[in-house]
Amino acid sequence: MTADALAAWDRVRAQVDWTSAAAATPAPVDASVDGLATWCAAQARPNDPTRGDRLLAALIRSRTDASHGRALSSALLARWQRTVLGVPHVAFRQGDAYAKGGRERYALTPDTRADFERCLRESADANVPLASRAARAYLDVAFFHPFPDGNARLAMLTLGHVLEREEVRLDQTGPLQTTRYADDAAGAADLAALVGVLIRSTHRRAMTSVGAREARPHAAHLPPASTLFS
Repeated sequence: MTADALAAWDRVRAQVDWTSAAAATPAPVDASVDGLATWCAAQARPNDPTRGDRLLAALIRSRTDASHGRALSSALLARWQRTVLGVPHVAFRQGDAYAKGGRERYALTPDTRADFERCLRESADANVPLASRAARAYLDVAFFHPFPDGNARLAMLTLGHVLEREEVRLDQTGPLQTTRYADDAAGAADLAALVGVLIRSTHRRAMTSVGAREARPHAAHLPPASTLFS
């Protein structure tokens, strides 16, 4: 039987020093381009043309939940996932899950859901840098694989929600879209560092954009990210 990747992630999660994996980042960060909205829109498929629209609608829901201070939970994620998939009901998986063409297996035990809830609650731990918390929550969704379908999309929404709770948005998500492995401790720490880099670079570009518009008052203005999908 394929080794349990979720058990491997549990070991890696405890091994990574999340407090030092990423440096402190600025907040709030109001991106001049809404990277997550752009990513959502790009998820449309020829055989599923409404996929991108559903994902954008789920992004709106996740941001509304963040604005109301709603903490991450499997019930909250299930509400987003119903929108992502366009189905009336989504339940926590009832058996082992597989990904990467069956090469990774995420076992289900009597403790899986409770462990997932605990991990989600840790996304609000202010003692851990924001970038680390967002990256860790992303990987939690990816490797707990809570629902039968759509977990990769849900992981990105989860990362965005953690950032949104602290009024941070990214202007690009492309660097995040690479294959992650449950047993890769260095890769997990690198993801936290990468999220930190993306936050700081978004902030720098937004400040540059503001400065350029102030220097050229007659130039066309982009709407601030706070006006998009809020």
